Amino acid sequence: MALSHEERKDIEERIIDVIRTVYDPEIPVDVYELGLIYEVKVDEEANAHVLMTLTSPSCPVAESLPLEVEEKVRGVMGVETGKVELTFDPPWDKDMMSEAALLELGFM
Repeated sequence: MALSHEERKDIEERIIDVIRTVYDPEIPVDVYELGLIYEVKVDEEANAHVLMTLTSPSCPVAESLPLEVEEKVRGVMGVETGKVELTFDPPWDKDMMSEAALLELGFM
């Protein structure tokens, strides 16, 4: 049975909540507030797709951080499959951070 638009949105919100528990080990702000998550989509079959980036291609956690996000997404109630796609287009910059992240890091 295909998920309704509302059911997909509910799962997407749960995914965002769990992504907010993932932190870049060098920065005391979660990856969602840092602006590293570009997109969270759930299709009608409850397959989740997360498009994310890193602060730089040479980021020391380039191997582990996307895997941590993917593992947490797969554990969200209602998700059948979870996949994280890494992109560097557009490149991340600090303008992508939320106001909370900017405040936490002393940029405001």
